Parts: sequence; structure tokens; C-alpha cells
Amino acid sequence: MVTEKQASGVKKRLALHTKIFIGLTVGIVAGLICNATLSDSPQLDWTIRNLISPIGQVFLRMIFMAVIPLIFAALTLGVAELGDLRRLGRIGGKTFAFTLLVTAMSVVIGVTLVNVFRPGEGLDEANRQVLISTLKTQAVQSNIQKAAEAKSFVQTLLDIIPRNPLADAVGAFDENYRGGGILAVMFFSLIIGVALALTKSDRTDVFERWLQGLYDVVMKTIGIAMKLAPYGVAALVFSVVARLGIDVIVMLGKYIAVVMVGLLIHLLGVYSLLLKYLARVSPRSFFGSIKEVMLTAFSTSSSNATLPTSIRVAGENLNLPRQISGFVLTLGSTANQNGTALYEGVTVLFLAQFFGID
Repeated sequence: MVTEKQASGVKKRLALHTKIFIGLTVGIVAGLICNATLSDSPQLDWTIRNLISPIGQVFLRMIFMAVIPLIFAALTLGVAELGDLRRLGRIGGKTFAFTLLVTAMSVVIGVTLVNVFRPGEGLDEANRQVLISTLKTQAVQSNIQKAAEAKSFVQTLLDIIPRNPLADAVGAFDENYRGGGILAVMFFSLIIGVALALTKSDRTDVFERWLQGLYDVVMKTIGIAMKLAPYGVAALVFSVVARLGIDVIVMLGKYIAVVMVGLLIHLLGVYSLLLKYLARVSPRSFFGSIKEVMLTAFSTSSSNATLPTSIRVAGENLNLPRQISGFVLTLGSTANQNGTALYEGVTVLFLAQFFGID
């Protein structure tokens, strides 16, 4: 006979990060099988475009729709609840210093590896021509044109201060928007938080409680969206792997290996040392607590899409105060992108080696 304890164990649900990992694995395996058997099939392309890819987009859009209200509520409350502006200055200074330190380390790791292993050299001419042909797409040409029209450093700084916060909120995820975007929304939230901390009254207490209510509602919305995460992750990964398959990975094997090794050194080396000696926290325990965040980040490749999960896990698993996690993680999602810094350094030098440019 099955005891009540055994029955409860059977009914125990899988953890969300386990479900996401299963979705990731299913997406990769199914994508490789379909690419190997149906790579030239128009039916596969139609299925990806009309059935599989939309599932992934539904998940991403439900996350993205919560990002702007989350940033506003979390950052404003984080600053207001810190209360003392001197404390805000200390935390902001530490955050800025940490960002400079770990970003510099990630860049050094990436640039060192790409110069030692030189992944852009040694490709045969056939594979070289295949890769060159992929650079002639409309999306790439659009990116090149936008890079040529890049704003000056001074204009970039000015755009962080929004003339119209609503316009920046609307344009935050528009690739063609030329304003401050998410950084401008963060600046607006920061100033409102400072003003709220300096203006304590019965009326501002009502506004602060409204922000707390907004924060709670947004976090519940994110919780609903994350129930779709395993399916969304499987769909997103399948859509990429089924189209590209293993051939592209093999062709770009050295490049991908350099990027992945660099990211692993930064994650397991730099961050583990900082956790152990600076934060006095066990790296194994820390990484175990944020598995859900890591899997979400890996599968979406988006700091903004991962931000809601980061804030929730920071509170639930790491027991961090909301005012600290809301302030630091919100800023970090845009300012502290170590993986992007490492990856872009490797990519630029890889392309230079690939085209024989010093």
C-alpha cells in the first residue's frame, strides 16, 4: 500500500528551474532532429514561423510588458525606502565601483582569450564564403547603417535625462527609437524616488503605498508569465536550432568555444572569488539559489527579460531587502552587462581576424 507520505511525494511538483531546464533540453534535441531530417522542408519553416516561434514570443512579451512598471515601482521604492540620501550615495557608489570592476575583468578575459586562440583565423574558403553571405542580410545592413548614425557621447548622456518619460517608456524596446529608452525611465524613477524620500507627508505616503501595490501586482503578473517559461524556452531554442542546426556551430566552433570559455571563467572564476572573499558567501550555495535566474538568462539572452525573475529570486531565495535588490538589480540589468562586454570584445576581434584586418 502507498502511504500518505509517499503519495504526497509523488504529487510533489517539479521546481520551476527544473521545468525550464527540461524545456531547454527538449528544444535543443527536437531542433537538432528536425534540422537533420527536415532542414530544407518548407513545412518546417512554416511550422516554426506560425506555430513554434509565436509560443516563444508570447512568453517574452508577457515578461517584457511587466518590465517598465517593474523598473518604475522597484527603483522608486528602492530609493525612497533607503530614506537617507547619504546611504543612497554609498550604495550607488559601491554599485558603480562593482560594475566598473567586474566589467573590466570580463573585457580583459575576452580580449586575452581571443588574442591567444585567434578563432577568426584558419577557416577554409568555402566556410568563409558561407559566413560572408550571411552578412548581407537586410537586418545586418540596417545595423551597420544605425552604427554609422550613432549619437555623440554628449548627446547620449543628455538623452538619459528624459524630456518625456512616457515617450521613453514606449520606445524602450523599439530598435529604431533614438531617445534614452530604459536608461531614461531609470533616471526618471531615480529622481522620483529621491523626491519621495525628501517629501514625507500623509499624501506622499498614499503614493508610496500605491507604488507598493503596483510592485505586488507586477510581481504576481510575472509569476503568471513564468508558468509559461518551460514552453516558451523550448519554443525559442527550437526555433533557432531547427533553422541553423549543428553545421553553423561546427563552422564557428572556435569562436563559440572562446566565448563560452570566457563566460565560464568570468562566472565560475571571477564571481566565485568575489562571492567567497568579498561577500563571504558560498559560491555553490549562491549559484544553487539562482538556478532559475541563470536558466532564464541563458534561454532568453536578455537582461531586461530576466530582471523580473532576478528581483523575485533575490527576495525569495537570497532574502535580500527589497530596497537593495530593487535598486541594484534594476540598475545592473542595463549597466552591468558583463557577458555582453566580453562577447562584443571577442566578436569584434574575431571579425577583424576573419577579414584579415589589424
